[in-house]
Amino acid sequence: MKSSIDHLIPGSTEHRARVQALRTVALMELVKGVLVLAAAISLYWVDASDAAGAFLNYLHISPDRHFAHLLLRLADRLSNVKLWQLTLGACIYSGLRFAEGFGLWRARAWAEWIALVSGAIYLPYEIARLAHRVTLLHVAIFLVNLAIVAFMFYLRIYVPRKEGPVPADRGVN
Repeated sequence: MKSSIDHLIPGSTEHRARVQALRTVALMELVKGVLVLAAAISLYWVDASDAAGAFLNYLHISPDRHFAHLLLRLADRLSNVKLWQLTLGACIYSGLRFAEGFGLWRARAWAEWIALVSGAIYLPYEIARLAHRVTLLHVAIFLVNLAIVAFMFYLRIYVPRKEGPVPADRGVN
């Protein structure tokens, strides 16, 4: 599969802008992967109830609130098997984010498809969340995700691909 930047002249303004946009999305994916992996690793060593209490304390959420009760009850119910399953799921998710980030950094078409599909999967959930409650954070997350999905859609559907063999160096350092 061809890269979305193969047809561009290396060093051109359009080439640099597209590479910069792809690398920005790549960094976001890599950061998500690191954060989820750190959370997964910390679940192995930290007691879930203690972590939930510290999280609520950090956010200044009273333990008397309904959300706090739910979170603390969930943390208490986590068994070792459930923790391992959660950790495994988080590691798989992180691995996907790392692969996507690497592929986007190198302007690979397969990574653009992953970014398009994985971003689009979240859009209905984000719309439902906005329909339930509009906050600045929810709007920002939705708009960033929508912009990424639209950009990846544009790259994969509308940007012409260069025919012929793909060179080893795609003009991306």
